[in-house]
This record gives sequence, structure tokens and C-alpha cells, in this order.
Amino acid sequence: MTRGTEVGRRPEAAIGPGTKPAARLGPWQRCLRCLSDCSPCLRKSNENYDMGRDRQDGATTAVDEGAVQQVTSLDLQAGLNKERHHTQDFDYEELIIRRGFPFQMGVTLNSPFDPNSDPLQMELSTGNNPQLAKRTLVVLTLGSKPEPGEWALTAINNGNHTLAVTVHVPADCPIGRYRLSVSARGGQKQEAALYILFNPWCPADVVYMEGEKEKAEYVLNESGRIYYGTEAQIGVRTWNFGQFSRGILEASLKILQKSQIPVAGWGNAISVVRTVSAMVNSQDDAGVLVGNWSGDYSGGTSPTSWVGSVEILLQYLHTGRSVCYGQCWVFSGVTTTVLRCLGIPARPVTNFSSAHDTDVSLTTDVFLDEDLKPLEEMNYDSIWNFHVWNDCWMSRPDLPAGHGGWQAVDATPQETSSGIYCCGPASLEAIRNGLVYLTYDAPFIFAEVNSDKVYWQRQTNGQFQKLLVQQKVVGHNISTKAVGSDEREDITLLYKYQEGSDEERIAVETACRHGSRPNTYEYGRVQGEVGAEVSAPDGVEMGQDFALTVKLRNSSDEARTLVLFVQAAVMFYTGVCRTPFHRNRREFLLEPNQEMEVKLDFRQDEYLEQLVDQAAMMFTVTGRVRETGEPIVHQLNFRLRTPDLVVTPLGEAVVGKAMKVEVRLKNPLPIPLSGVLLRFEGAGLQGPKAYKVGSVPRQGTVTVTETLLPCRPGHRKLVCSLDSPQLTQVHGVAELEVREA
Repeated sequence: MTRGTEVGRRPEAAIGPGTKPAARLGPWQRCLRCLSDCSPCLRKSNENYDMGRDRQDGATTAVDEGAVQQVTSLDLQAGLNKERHHTQDFDYEELIIRRGFPFQMGVTLNSPFDPNSDPLQMELSTGNNPQLAKRTLVVLTLGSKPEPGEWALTAINNGNHTLAVTVHVPADCPIGRYRLSVSARGGQKQEAALYILFNPWCPADVVYMEGEKEKAEYVLNESGRIYYGTEAQIGVRTWNFGQFSRGILEASLKILQKSQIPVAGWGNAISVVRTVSAMVNSQDDAGVLVGNWSGDYSGGTSPTSWVGSVEILLQYLHTGRSVCYGQCWVFSGVTTTVLRCLGIPARPVTNFSSAHDTDVSLTTDVFLDEDLKPLEEMNYDSIWNFHVWNDCWMSRPDLPAGHGGWQAVDATPQETSSGIYCCGPASLEAIRNGLVYLTYDAPFIFAEVNSDKVYWQRQTNGQFQKLLVQQKVVGHNISTKAVGSDEREDITLLYKYQEGSDEERIAVETACRHGSRPNTYEYGRVQGEVGAEVSAPDGVEMGQDFALTVKLRNSSDEARTLVLFVQAAVMFYTGVCRTPFHRNRREFLLEPNQEMEVKLDFRQDEYLEQLVDQAAMMFTVTGRVRETGEPIVHQLNFRLRTPDLVVTPLGEAVVGKAMKVEVRLKNPLPIPLSGVLLRFEGAGLQGPKAYKVGSVPRQGTVTVTETLLPCRPGHRKLVCSLDSPQLTQVHGVAELEVREA
């Protein structure tokens, strides 16, 4: 068991390096509030401190310890308290507790303690300007009766010169770093520092979560899975959250310190989550990560190269500057780390075919001209192949009953909320039912998961008429890691009712009545006799030729002539396309009630040089039925597979014993890779590390051997990534059981 800090013997261990030991300060004791040699504050705090002083040379005279009772040391019992507060995994010597739970400490005096005549006082303070009224300064006297939900200081044992006390901590106090001091009737104080976090184990805390397995997953798990790709081709990567690594708690609190939220508001989980979603991106507040979707990552790190949050947060902590670069899964991974570190249950969530509604219409709108060609200057809405955000768990006393539980929060800067680039927390229950008028940012998230795709055609008079409504385009396979396993859990039904059900249609129309086009559903939906669907094979790797299938259907009792335009373009995962690399016009005669399949072939030399991150493409099929004028519109997002890194442990994993792992990759491309960079990161195994590989010949294999020094026992994951200008989104993971030495 780890011994607590004995502040009287080594005050610098609790207060910080470089400070003067309290015993050397004489009458000028360290200021409790600012922890510096602040004479005015100290003079006031020590006005009752009766000490002799030599008037000639300023030397302090000896104190008669028999006449004045003093606190000589404190034992914060860090080992015992951390275990009880579920903070033993933090790589910190300081005491870290969770609010709502009491903690024990030992107080040693220079004379026997008499509870009837000897007052013992404790002060706790946080922030630069602690105040009683703001609950950032707490003054406790031993013996006060503990009241539910209030601070209190009680004795649990009196052992002559040593007093064992319990500090009762309310479940709604501000979180953060606290300065603690204890004094007896003589007035001299002994000081220490401790951290207070949110407490999902405490029923009185707003972040309380039932189920030990759930808390183990959403608070204590230091690694997780983040999903990407398309709804038909779901990829997964392991992410090292590392929320207990040294420096991450300071970085998380620094994020709050640099925001506009006052320290007195750090006890409000809603405000903290909203602040984190704003500060993880740097769009308007010099936050943690700079977003970049351009494909040019010079001057920083490619988003696909990161393997975890630790390197990012430590760089931000040590430099004070925003880190380059991030995209949605990086923002989500860092948000997960910060929220779990602060004690708020959190998980990454991936939504496939995720809409970006730019005009608060609650629909995804596509505007076409008279000839069914897209009006690019008007088409600001988009559908991302995937988008990653977070769920966090809390009650919502600010909303009507029943809207607590999982809340969506998004740190990726897309649209402003109250003038700031942040999003959430929004109740999943409100989103599911289309109650978009409930805070925060429910309209935007509703549109991401459940908006209809509406096509508008310009008429000869310049007005736009609703042409087509597609109901099942947005919000598919909403995914997160399952509790206690690496399986994918589909949580789509937490965000929306079953597609096409009466409940789902009511939610859509309810939401749209609060949007910028409330009359969208006043008219009947367009029904079609002729349809076209595009499908792609699974498992096509970069550098391979492939074929798409277009399935045509004529459900009428008459023959129909279908004129189709096929277009293929490389696409960023955000839905933004490059100039098409393939265009084709085809005409088909469909007999009554006939179905037909058409194959479209694509060669690797058509697309390979144009590929960007995620290796995604969009295929668009538009057309018209000649006999009836019925429009045909269909789009398909398609992703080429990238290879995995093969990570193989060599030898046994033992705490404190060096071991090796082998990382291997075969280049699948018909071109060489240049500027290859490997990254490693794993909680309890390896701090963030990068390794320059150089180049890899076409179809060649690269093998790198890395040495690890495990420092914590248990089930551990080493996460690796490979990045080069020619090949991105390549990663792998090794799972190790580390045993004690």
C-alpha cells in the first residue's frame, strides 16, 4: 500500500518542487490561497499566531511547543483513498478522489489532542480567487455534524498525538486541483494538494451510472475502438485513450482553465462537457487540435497517423499551442480521454452516412437545375461517409424528466452554437423523438442521424419544386465498442426509431416543423415506377481493379426508356468530391416489370493517383424516364480497403522487463511508398513514440522491431499506425497480458 504524503516532513512533495519548506518560513507562513510568499495575505492569516521575534536582527525565536499545539504532519493515505475512489490507476503520487465519497487522512500533533478544548480547522480552496460564496473556498471545523450533501470534518479515531479524520465531500462540488491546509489552536498550518473528480459511482452525482461493467468500460478502460469507412464497409481502429497517464489530468484541467467557464462552474457536468467540446478544437479559442480536411498536412501530423490521445494532450500541455492536425475521430478520441479522465462516462460513436445540415432545415437538401444537373453553388448540405462524435452519461435536471442518460457531444468544428464551435450535450431521447427544441444543439444532431434527403428542381419561373424525397439515406449502423469486448455494438435505435415506422416518421415531421422549411411535408411524397440502385463489392483493396453493379427496375405495366448518367469521383470522407475521374451516358429499354443488372468496370490507373485520405469514392447515377419524365437519382459511397499492420509480441510481457514487438507491412500498391512514419502508443506499455522508416518499394515488405518496457500489469494494448503520402489509414494492435515481476 502506498504511503500518504507526510506534509510536515516534506512539504515540497505535496506543494510542488521549488517551494520553501514551511518550517523555514517562521512567522511568514505560506499563503493558503495562492501558495506563495504573499506577505499581506500571510500577515492576515497569521494575525493570531503568537511568536517572539528578535527586533534587532529579525531572527525568529524558538517556539515553546508545549504551550502552543501545532499540526506537525499530514498523512493523506493516498493508497487507501485511491483504491476506495477508483483512482488507483492514475500515474500520480498526489491524492486523487471522487466527489460524493469521503476520504480519510491522518493528522499528527505535537501534543495529545483533546476534542473538548482543542479546535482543529481545515481549509480547502481551488482557483485563483477562492470565495466561500462561490464554494471555491471551504472552511471546516472538526466535530461539525455531517449533513447530507455538505462538506464536513469528523474524527474517526483519537490515538494520542495522532488523529484520524474523515473529510466528507459533497457530490456537487467543483472538480479540480484543491489546496488543503490543517491547523490546530496555535494557527500554524500544514498544507497539501489533492484533485477532486466527478464520481460515476456516487448516486448523488449527476454522472452516476449503474453497472460495474459499464463503469469499467466507459470510465476506466484506457483503450477502445473507433469505427470508420462506409455503412457497407465498416473499418475499425484501436485507440489509446490513456486517461490515467501522467500529465493527462493536468492537460484536462488546463483545457477548463483556458476556457471561459469560471472555476465555480466546474461542478456542473453540463457546462464542463460543453466546454470540452469547444476546447478540444482550436477553431475560435486556441484549443487542443487544429482541424484539417485539405489533404495537405505539412507542418503537422496527418490525422490518420495518430494512434492515441496521450501524445496530443501532452504536446498541448507542454507547449500551450494547438496541435496539428485532427479530423473527427481524433477529436472524438481526445474528447473521450478528457471526459473519462475527469470522471464523466464517455464513448466514441460513429454514424455512417452522416448528414451535415447547414441551414437548419432538418433535411439534407440537393438543388438541381431544369436538366437535373446539380447546382453546386447552392448545395451546401453534404453527407459524410462517416462522422465520429461522443456520447457522455449524465442526468439532465435542466430538461423535462426522462431525458437523462446518454447525451451526444461533438468536438469537431462544423457549425457554431451560441457563437462558439461546440455541439451538445444533446439528449439522445430528445433526438430520437424529434424534440429538437430541447438544448443543446439537438437540431444539428437530429439532422445528422435522421434527416430525409430532399431533391429540389428549379422551375422555369425560378422557383424550386420538391422533386424527390429519399427517406432511408441518412444515419445507418451507428456504432460504438461493446461493453467488455471488442465487438461492435449497433446503437442506431437509441438515436432513431426503426426506419419507416410510424414513430420514426412522426419524429422526422415533428423535427422539421421546427426547422427553416416547416412546410416540407405538407405535400405528398413522390412515388416512382422506375428505380436504380448501385452496389459495390466488399473487400476491394487499394490498387485493384473493380466493378460496380447498377440494378434497374421497371415496376410499371408498360415499357420504359431510361437515360442514365454515371459519374465517379474521389471523395473526402466529409462528402466533398474532387473533379470526377469517370463520366458515362447510357440508355436502356426496360420491358414491363423487368429488372436488369449492368456492370461498370473501373481500373486502378483511373483513380489511384487521385485518392485522398480514407480512399473513398462517390458514384452518382442520375437520369430520367423518357416516356414519363420521372427523375432517377442515386448515390453510393464506396471505400477501398487499406492493409493492416501485423504487430507480433516477441517474448513474455513482465513489468520492468524489456521485451520486443515486431511490426510488419506489405505495400499493396504498384508504386513505392515514401516518407513512411510508424507510431507506437500503449497505456502501461509505451509512451508516444514515432519511428521514421523511409521508403518501401512497390509490393515490398517492411519490418520494424520495437523494444517495450511494460510498467503496469494486466491486459494491455499496443497501438501502431503507418502513414505516408501514398498510403494512409494503416494501423494495427497487439494485445498483451503483462504480469508482475
